[in-house]
Amino acid sequence: MKKARIAILGQGRSGRDIHGAYIKKRPELYEVVAIVESMAQRRERAAAEWPGAVIYADHAELYGRTDIDLVVNATPSPLHVAVTMDLLAHGFNTLTEKPFARYPYEVEQLIHESKKQGKLLAIFQQSRFCAYYQKMLEVIESGVLGRLVMVSARTNTYNRRWDWQTVQENNAGTMLNTGPHPMDQALNVLGFPDPESVQILSRLDKANTFGDAEDFAKVLLTAPGLPVLDYEVSCCDAYTPYIFHLQGTCGNFMCTTKDAKWRYFMPREAKEQKLILEPLCAEDGTPAYCSEQLTWYEEAWQADEQQADIFDDATDKLYRSVIAALFEGKDLVVTPEQVWCQISVMARVHEQNPMPRLKLF
Repeated sequence: MKKARIAILGQGRSGRDIHGAYIKKRPELYEVVAIVESMAQRRERAAAEWPGAVIYADHAELYGRTDIDLVVNATPSPLHVAVTMDLLAHGFNTLTEKPFARYPYEVEQLIHESKKQGKLLAIFQQSRFCAYYQKMLEVIESGVLGRLVMVSARTNTYNRRWDWQTVQENNAGTMLNTGPHPMDQALNVLGFPDPESVQILSRLDKANTFGDAEDFAKVLLTAPGLPVLDYEVSCCDAYTPYIFHLQGTCGNFMCTTKDAKWRYFMPREAKEQKLILEPLCAEDGTPAYCSEQLTWYEEAWQADEQQADIFDDATDKLYRSVIAALFEGKDLVVTPEQVWCQISVMARVHEQNPMPRLKLF
């Protein structure tokens, strides 16, 4: 694979500690040629950590450079749309952090600009590549669970936050901070339905945050012919029993980020039954209840050491998919159109749950 020349915008938790940390481990695949950071102290640190890169204070200073294959937009959330639009308009292939946008019309504008400029537009939704999630897709595809009836997605923790990502003004809150990952994963299982065709019942709440954005989100989503989506992202749950729980007509699947288990029966092995409208009776004539002995099969999966590091492993797979799209013309695995579906659903949830805003200034 050709070495990709990369510019990273932002040296905060995402730009430095996720993207930068990943890229540093793979110098054979990537070369960071530029770093953009508005804070002077972070620029000084970046100069020491990336001696081969040119350090800038503003992304506009990149304009005119022709030696950059991909710009990673890890600026603060409220800047994602405007900065990505600017980068595309100036001819840069762009990988943008989540949340990709706040409103679906913004995603439409970015898609239009990327097509107009003929530039790659990718979104950092690396959780699609997590090993536990890929195992779940494999089990679904095998058919052993039968028809899916419900998909439950949980990304819960107990966490009190007081940073800028708790303020609505900053495109913040648990739906846009953590929520894009499980929402993308769940909607992918559902085949990314038309957001206009789904029914949504939701509740947002502000439980432990010190800002004005939600830190609890509960969403029930239904559509004809699809399993029910039960989605929850909470910062007030001290127990985190699972990430996904699937209910199917022939079995169940449950996983955390490190392991999975699934239980199912084979319909061909089950006794053939038929509807009986008369009261059920045992052989001695006493009242009876529907009862049968099914043969259950149970399987399990455990992440290996590499797979258990979901940030590095999933990030590696996403980056490789983006570079393959960039250099080999392959299709993106996570497309802007799919993320448009995600943002559309989230926008409807926010519309259903208007929350009071803090007066900051």
